[in-house]
Amino acid sequence: MSKVLITGSSDGLGLMAARRLVAAGHEVILHARSQARARDAETAAPGARGIVIGDLARIAEIRGIADQANRLGLFDAVIHNAGVGNREGRIETVDGLEHIFAINVLAPYLLTALIERPKRLVYLSSGMHLGGDPDFTDLQWKRRRWNGTQAYSDSKLFDAVLAFALARRWPAVRSNAVDPGWVATKMGGRGAPDDLDLGSDTQAWLAVSQDAEAMISGAYFYHRKRQRSHPAASDVTIQDGLLAVCEELTGTAMPAAAAV
Repeated sequence: MSKVLITGSSDGLGLMAARRLVAAGHEVILHARSQARARDAETAAPGARGIVIGDLARIAEIRGIADQANRLGLFDAVIHNAGVGNREGRIETVDGLEHIFAINVLAPYLLTALIERPKRLVYLSSGMHLGGDPDFTDLQWKRRRWNGTQAYSDSKLFDAVLAFALARRWPAVRSNAVDPGWVATKMGGRGAPDDLDLGSDTQAWLAVSQDAEAMISGAYFYHRKRQRSHPAASDVTIQDGLLAVCEELTGTAMPAAAAV
Protein backbone atom coordinates (compact mmCIF):
# COMPACT_ATOMS: atom_id res chain seq x y z
CA MET A 1 0.00 0.00 0.00
CA SER A 2 1.27 3.48 -0.90
CA LYS A 3 0.48 6.83 0.67
CA VAL A 4 -0.34 9.39 -2.02
CA LEU A 5 -1.13 13.11 -1.95
CA ILE A 6 -3.08 14.45 -4.94
CA THR A 7 -3.42 18.18 -5.44
CA GLY A 8 -6.61 19.51 -6.99
CA SER A 9 -8.54 16.38 -6.06
CA SER A 10 -11.93 17.84 -5.17
CA ASP A 11 -13.18 17.17 -8.70
CA GLY A 12 -12.09 16.24 -12.23
CA LEU A 13 -9.09 14.06 -12.94
CA GLY A 14 -7.66 14.50 -9.46
CA LEU A 15 -10.82 13.11 -7.86
CA MET A 16 -10.91 10.28 -10.39
CA ALA A 17 -7.30 9.37 -9.61
CA ALA A 18 -8.09 9.48 -5.89
CA ARG A 19 -11.03 7.12 -6.28
CA ARG A 20 -8.93 4.81 -8.43
CA LEU A 21 -6.18 4.62 -5.82
CA VAL A 22 -8.59 4.26 -2.89
CA ALA A 23 -10.31 1.37 -4.68
CA ALA A 24 -6.91 -0.31 -5.09
CA GLY A 25 -6.29 -0.10 -1.34
CA HIS A 26 -3.91 2.85 -1.19
CA GLU A 27 -3.92 5.60 1.42
CA VAL A 28 -4.96 8.81 -0.31
CA ILE A 29 -4.76 12.37 0.96
CA LEU A 30 -6.91 14.80 -0.96
CA HIS A 31 -6.44 18.52 -1.52
CA ALA A 32 -9.06 21.25 -1.90
CA ARG A 33 -8.75 25.01 -2.05
CA SER A 34 -11.46 25.77 0.52
CA GLN A 35 -13.41 24.21 3.38
CA ALA A 36 -16.53 23.99 1.21
CA ARG A 37 -14.71 22.15 -1.56
CA ALA A 38 -13.05 19.95 1.05
CA ARG A 39 -16.45 18.78 2.26
CA ASP A 40 -17.46 18.01 -1.31
CA ALA A 41 -14.24 16.08 -1.90
CA GLU A 42 -14.60 13.99 1.23
CA THR A 43 -18.15 13.10 0.19
CA ALA A 44 -17.06 12.23 -3.34
CA ALA A 45 -14.10 10.10 -2.21
CA PRO A 46 -15.24 8.57 1.10
CA GLY A 47 -12.32 6.17 1.34
CA ALA A 48 -9.70 8.92 1.43
CA ARG A 49 -7.70 9.13 4.65
CA GLY A 50 -7.46 12.90 4.96
CA ILE A 51 -7.39 16.25 3.21
CA VAL A 52 -5.20 19.34 3.07
CA ILE A 53 -6.75 22.72 2.33
CA GLY A 54 -5.40 25.84 0.68
CA ASP A 55 -5.55 28.05 -2.39
CA LEU A 56 -2.72 27.33 -4.82
CA ALA A 57 -3.02 30.87 -6.19
CA ARG A 58 -1.61 32.26 -2.93
CA ILE A 59 1.99 31.64 -1.92
CA ALA A 60 1.18 31.88 1.80
CA GLU A 61 -1.52 29.22 1.44
CA ILE A 62 0.78 26.96 -0.58
CA ARG A 63 3.14 27.05 2.38
CA GLY A 64 0.22 26.14 4.62
CA ILE A 65 -0.65 23.17 2.42
CA ALA A 66 2.94 21.94 2.67
CA ASP A 67 2.85 22.29 6.46
CA GLN A 68 -0.39 20.31 6.65
CA ALA A 69 1.04 17.62 4.38
CA ASN A 70 4.25 17.30 6.37
CA ARG A 71 2.29 16.86 9.59
CA LEU A 72 0.70 13.79 8.00
CA GLY A 73 4.06 12.10 7.58
CA LEU A 74 6.10 10.96 4.60
CA PHE A 75 4.32 10.30 1.31
CA ASP A 76 5.28 7.60 -1.14
CA ALA A 77 4.08 9.78 -4.00
CA VAL A 78 2.76 13.25 -4.73
CA ILE A 79 0.64 13.81 -7.84
CA HIS A 80 0.74 17.48 -8.84
CA ASN A 81 -2.62 17.41 -10.59
CA ALA A 82 -4.08 20.84 -9.84
CA GLY A 83 -4.22 23.33 -12.66
CA VAL A 84 -6.24 25.98 -14.46
CA GLY A 85 -7.00 26.30 -18.15
CA ASN A 86 -6.84 28.99 -20.79
CA ARG A 87 -10.39 30.28 -21.07
CA GLU A 88 -10.08 33.45 -19.01
CA GLY A 89 -8.37 36.77 -19.46
CA ARG A 90 -5.19 37.64 -17.63
CA ILE A 91 -5.80 37.49 -13.89
CA GLU A 92 -3.29 38.67 -11.34
CA THR A 93 -3.03 36.87 -8.01
CA VAL A 94 -2.69 38.54 -4.62
CA ASP A 95 1.07 38.02 -5.01
CA GLY A 96 1.08 40.00 -8.26
CA LEU A 97 1.57 36.93 -10.47
CA GLU A 98 -0.23 35.82 -13.61
CA HIS A 99 -2.63 33.17 -12.34
CA ILE A 100 -1.96 30.37 -14.87
CA PHE A 101 1.76 30.50 -14.13
CA ALA A 102 1.13 30.85 -10.39
CA ILE A 103 -1.15 27.81 -10.12
CA ASN A 104 0.22 25.54 -12.83
CA VAL A 105 3.95 26.13 -12.30
CA LEU A 106 4.84 28.01 -9.14
CA ALA A 107 2.54 25.99 -6.87
CA PRO A 108 3.98 22.57 -7.81
CA TYR A 109 7.49 24.03 -7.57
CA LEU A 110 6.94 25.35 -4.05
CA LEU A 111 5.12 22.26 -2.84
CA THR A 112 7.94 20.09 -4.19
CA ALA A 113 10.50 22.23 -2.40
CA LEU A 114 8.62 22.22 0.92
CA ILE A 115 6.99 18.80 1.26
CA GLU A 116 9.25 16.15 2.72
CA ARG A 117 10.64 14.28 -0.24
CA PRO A 118 8.50 11.37 -1.49
CA LYS A 119 9.69 8.41 -3.50
CA ARG A 120 7.76 9.49 -6.59
CA LEU A 121 6.64 12.76 -8.16
CA VAL A 122 4.08 13.03 -10.93
CA TYR A 123 3.42 16.32 -12.74
CA LEU A 124 0.38 16.85 -14.97
CA SER A 125 1.41 18.33 -18.28
CA SER A 126 -0.51 18.38 -21.58
CA GLY A 127 -0.04 17.67 -25.24
CA MET A 128 -0.28 21.44 -25.62
CA HIS A 129 3.15 21.70 -24.00
CA LEU A 130 4.61 21.03 -27.44
CA GLY A 131 3.50 24.55 -28.38
CA GLY A 132 5.06 26.07 -25.29
CA ASP A 133 7.77 28.71 -25.40
CA PRO A 134 10.54 28.39 -22.77
CA ASP A 135 11.15 32.13 -22.62
CA PHE A 136 11.63 33.64 -19.17
CA THR A 137 11.63 37.30 -20.22
CA ASP A 138 7.91 37.99 -19.62
CA LEU A 139 6.52 35.09 -17.63
CA GLN A 140 3.86 37.30 -16.04
CA TRP A 141 2.54 38.65 -19.37
CA LYS A 142 2.99 42.27 -18.36
CA ARG A 143 4.49 43.41 -21.67
CA ARG A 144 2.99 41.03 -24.19
CA ARG A 145 -0.58 41.06 -25.43
CA TRP A 146 -2.43 38.39 -23.47
CA ASN A 147 -2.83 34.99 -25.10
CA GLY A 148 -4.43 32.45 -22.78
CA THR A 149 -3.70 29.48 -25.02
CA GLN A 150 -0.02 30.38 -25.17
CA ALA A 151 0.14 31.01 -21.43
CA TYR A 152 -1.39 27.59 -20.78
CA SER A 153 0.92 25.85 -23.27
CA ASP A 154 3.92 27.54 -21.66
CA SER A 155 2.81 26.45 -18.19
CA LYS A 156 2.43 22.83 -19.28
CA LEU A 157 5.88 22.93 -20.85
CA PHE A 158 7.27 24.25 -17.59
CA ASP A 159 5.57 21.39 -15.73
CA ALA A 160 7.49 18.94 -17.91
CA VAL A 161 10.66 20.97 -17.35
CA LEU A 162 10.07 20.77 -13.60
CA ALA A 163 9.51 17.01 -13.72
CA PHE A 164 12.70 16.43 -15.67
CA ALA A 165 14.70 18.86 -13.52
CA LEU A 166 13.76 16.94 -10.39
CA ALA A 167 14.55 13.62 -12.04
CA ARG A 168 18.05 14.95 -12.70
CA ARG A 169 18.63 16.66 -9.36
CA TRP A 170 17.07 13.98 -7.15
CA PRO A 171 18.19 10.63 -8.60
CA ALA A 172 16.63 8.69 -5.72
CA VAL A 173 13.18 10.05 -6.64
CA ARG A 174 11.19 8.93 -9.67
CA SER A 175 9.86 12.11 -11.28
CA ASN A 176 7.76 12.04 -14.45
CA ALA A 177 5.30 14.12 -16.46
CA VAL A 178 1.91 12.99 -17.78
CA ASP A 179 -0.38 14.07 -20.58
CA PRO A 180 -3.85 12.94 -19.43
CA GLY A 181 -5.34 13.68 -22.84
CA TRP A 182 -8.03 16.15 -23.86
CA VAL A 183 -10.84 14.86 -21.69
CA ALA A 184 -14.30 16.10 -20.74
CA THR A 185 -13.57 17.82 -17.44
CA LYS A 186 -14.48 21.40 -16.49
CA MET A 187 -11.16 22.45 -17.97
CA GLY A 188 -11.36 20.30 -21.10
CA GLY A 189 -15.01 21.00 -21.88
CA ARG A 190 -17.84 18.60 -22.67
CA GLY A 191 -16.79 18.17 -26.28
CA ALA A 192 -13.32 16.83 -25.47
CA PRO A 193 -12.68 13.66 -27.52
CA ASP A 194 -10.31 11.65 -25.35
CA ASP A 195 -11.18 8.81 -22.94
CA LEU A 196 -12.11 10.33 -19.57
CA ASP A 197 -11.45 7.13 -17.63
CA LEU A 198 -7.97 6.79 -19.10
CA GLY A 199 -7.31 10.42 -18.24
CA SER A 200 -6.73 9.56 -14.58
CA ASP A 201 -5.05 6.21 -15.10
CA THR A 202 -1.45 7.00 -15.96
CA GLN A 203 -0.75 9.37 -13.08
CA ALA A 204 -2.17 6.87 -10.59
CA TRP A 205 -0.14 4.09 -12.20
CA LEU A 206 3.09 6.09 -12.03
CA ALA A 207 2.43 6.91 -8.39
CA VAL A 208 2.13 3.33 -7.14
CA SER A 209 2.90 0.69 -9.76
CA GLN A 210 5.80 -1.73 -9.53
CA ASP A 211 5.63 -2.39 -13.28
CA ALA A 212 9.04 -1.99 -14.88
CA GLU A 213 7.59 0.57 -17.27
CA ALA A 214 6.55 2.76 -14.32
CA MET A 215 9.80 2.42 -12.38
CA ILE A 216 11.69 5.01 -14.41
CA SER A 217 12.36 8.71 -14.07
CA GLY A 218 12.55 11.73 -16.31
CA ALA A 219 9.97 10.57 -18.84
CA TYR A 220 6.80 11.96 -20.42
CA PHE A 221 3.79 9.62 -20.59
CA TYR A 222 0.45 9.41 -22.36
CA HIS A 223 -1.80 6.44 -21.55
CA ARG A 224 1.09 4.54 -19.92
CA LYS A 225 3.31 4.94 -22.98
CA ARG A 226 6.42 7.09 -23.16
CA GLN A 227 6.03 9.94 -25.61
CA ARG A 228 8.19 12.57 -27.22
CA SER A 229 8.41 15.76 -25.17
CA HIS A 230 9.39 19.28 -26.10
CA PRO A 231 13.22 19.43 -26.42
CA ALA A 232 13.29 22.27 -23.88
CA ALA A 233 12.09 19.90 -21.15
CA SER A 234 15.43 18.08 -21.24
CA ASP A 235 17.55 21.21 -21.59
CA VAL A 236 19.59 21.60 -18.40
CA THR A 237 19.98 25.34 -18.93
CA ILE A 238 16.22 25.78 -19.15
CA GLN A 239 15.66 23.50 -16.17
CA ASP A 240 18.06 25.51 -14.03
CA GLY A 241 16.58 28.74 -15.34
CA LEU A 242 13.06 27.75 -14.31
CA LEU A 243 14.21 26.67 -10.86
CA ALA A 244 16.04 29.98 -10.45
CA VAL A 245 12.96 32.00 -11.46
CA CYS A 246 10.73 30.07 -9.09
CA GLU A 247 13.24 30.45 -6.27
CA GLU A 248 13.33 34.20 -6.81
CA LEU A 249 9.53 34.50 -6.84
CA THR A 250 8.97 32.34 -3.73
CA GLY A 251 12.14 32.97 -1.73
CA THR A 252 12.51 29.20 -1.44
CA ALA A 253 15.27 27.19 -3.09
CA MET A 254 14.80 23.70 -4.40
CA PRO A 255 17.06 21.38 -2.40
CA ALA A 256 19.90 20.30 -4.65
CA ALA A 257 20.49 16.71 -3.65
CA ALA A 258 18.36 13.86 -2.45
CA ALA A 259 18.46 13.02 1.23
CA VAL A 260 20.60 10.03 2.07
